[in-house]
Amino acid sequence: MNAARPGPVRVDGEVLGVKRQSGHLHLSLVAPGVPERFRPGTFLAVAVGGALSDRCLRRGLPIHRVRPSAYGGTVEVVFEADEPGTSWLAALPAGSSLDVLGPLGRPFALPKEPVSCLLVGHGAATAPLFSLADRLRERGCPVHMLLAGPDERSLFGALEARRAAKTVQVVTADGSVGHRGAVSDVLPEVLTRTTADVVYASGPAPVLHAVAAAAERHGAWSQTAVPPPVGCGTGVCRGCALPVVGEDGVTRMVRACTEGPVFRGDRVRWEDIGTVPDGTLGAEEVPR
Repeated sequence: MNAARPGPVRVDGEVLGVKRQSGHLHLSLVAPGVPERFRPGTFLAVAVGGALSDRCLRRGLPIHRVRPSAYGGTVEVVFEADEPGTSWLAALPAGSSLDVLGPLGRPFALPKEPVSCLLVGHGAATAPLFSLADRLRERGCPVHMLLAGPDERSLFGALEARRAAKTVQVVTADGSVGHRGAVSDVLPEVLTRTTADVVYASGPAPVLHAVAAAAERHGAWSQTAVPPPVGCGTGVCRGCALPVVGEDGVTRMVRACTEGPVFRGDRVRWEDIGTVPDGTLGAEEVPR
């Protein structure tokens, strides 16, 4: 029997720095206990607001990289300063203390045999796919990547992808770099060309829906990572609930931050996100 994966830890992390790369912010911090528990797809929930943090929801941040060391190990997360909490994070100077909880959530499942894998990422949500690519290559899996975003500035890790994958396809909505259009426009051709057996995706729900549908038509297995909620991240608020079909065929409202963020693409009822579908188990208990 395999040993259970260690649970999350709550630690006082130390900020090493916040740097802007292209259109995204990278926060590096020392967080003892987190790197050795990390699995690709998991995330951190950090307290924001300093002295007022007890009045604020934590912020869920996807983990890009971890680097274990004798000094406790470092963690790099990616985010955008688009609201007060993340703007506060962006302004933290090196040496600041940060209340960290993690790693949280359900990680990507790795194939048992070497199979061709396609990794699809949109904007900053692409960040967790690079550590996943490392784990897949360690297992002998050919890795291919499809990076997408509204424009060139919003793409994440285009140069890093060249080192992480055998092939890289880029698509932007405005055509500023790569193919002009959406993920759904190029995905069928990329799936065929790469003969992908497994598709991993991270991004907004419409992109994940398109990936799951294309993978199913192609005959591939898909895993989709729903971005962790900006606020909370610990399952308390239930604001990230979405309808997912279980192995028994019954739909349940599950929390993306605790039962996810990674789900089988063919199990999520993408068109019903934001609603409680009729027939959902326990629907009468879930506020509409």
